[in-house]
Amino acid sequence: MRVILQRVSRASVRVENKIVGAIEETGYLALVGITHEDGETQLAKMADKTANLRLFEGEKSALEVDAPILAVSQFTLYGDAKKGRRPSWSKAAPGAVSEPLFEAFVQKLRNTGLRVETGIFGADMQVELVNDGPVTLILDSETL
Repeated sequence: MRVILQRVSRASVRVENKIVGAIEETGYLALVGITHEDGETQLAKMADKTANLRLFEGEKSALEVDAPILAVSQFTLYGDAKKGRRPSWSKAAPGAVSEPLFEAFVQKLRNTGLRVETGIFGADMQVELVNDGPVTLILDSETL
């Protein structure tokens, strides 16, 4: 599982020109990619890391400052562009596998008490954000 975690001052996601998820205060935009080997262990580890990573003023976590999260599924985080000019998506889990895992990740974050907004799984989404800092981290369950 991979999460690109960006501290933002605001972020939103649109589908068919309608905002379907947004945060209007300092929080995180979490772009979430899921691969074939992901399961409960990876979800728990990544949700805990996302909620407790100390990236806010005063070295505080999202939980400590009650920061909202906009979570957006993004299979392209597992794109492989090593060969040729056309990326391979074979490392990304198919929608039937990754959608319930993405929803479980979101629910784990919500279970901590954090407010979590989302896009629409599998939709063509336009994501807007103002990166705060800028602060961007790549979290990978294989290296945590």
